[in-house]
Amino acid sequence: MKKKLVVLTGAGISAESGIKTFRDSDGLWEGHDVMEVASPEGWLKNPELVLDFYNQRRRQLKEVKPNIGHKELAQLQIHYDVHIITQNVDDLHERAGSKKVLHLHGELRKVRSTKNPNYILEWEGDLNLGNVDSFNHQLRPHIVWFGESVPLFDEALDITETADYFAVIGTSLQVYPAAGLLAFVPPATPVFYIDPNPISIPDLRNPLETFPMLATEGIPLLKNRLLAEFQ
Repeated sequence: MKKKLVVLTGAGISAESGIKTFRDSDGLWEGHDVMEVASPEGWLKNPELVLDFYNQRRRQLKEVKPNIGHKELAQLQIHYDVHIITQNVDDLHERAGSKKVLHLHGELRKVRSTKNPNYILEWEGDLNLGNVDSFNHQLRPHIVWFGESVPLFDEALDITETADYFAVIGTSLQVYPAAGLLAFVPPATPVFYIDPNPISIPDLRNPLETFPMLATEGIPLLKNRLLAEFQ
């Protein structure tokens, strides 16, 4: 049976493919205050702005490609049961070939009903006012906005609690509840941390190996480190 490698990824790995993040510019995301485009209040105040913002993000997604970091993680599936828990809303992990990807914060290429959170559709083009579900309720981006619950967090917990190896890649560990997953890694499970500006992790019970570098630099090293287990 393959050992289980659980990987928590954040904006850092996608940034290397050209996807901008709001943390790059003091709370602005592509020139917008994040609360205008990533909160229920912003949606109620100006749904046209929110829809346009995510339409632009969806178009941008078609112009970017998975980088070596995404691809190397996918290649680890040959030897490991790889589960990726990502805070990213892009599909670069899937396009690189990863099969088990859990999107904590939603997905750009999906939309959902404003009334029924379980009414979720694949969506490739623009989403506009007037696009409705089968009960005539407006559709919205399938994104977990600030102030909303994270419906897949319990599933992420279950995955984390059975990890043989756990990696943290390209995340500031400042966004909760995602950052809290580290507290549920089994105590004997090695943790690998890849980030150009790693922070100290208080109360971590696990053996820790830090790679203070970009995701595209650190993931190949991590891959070699893990593949050495088979030599």
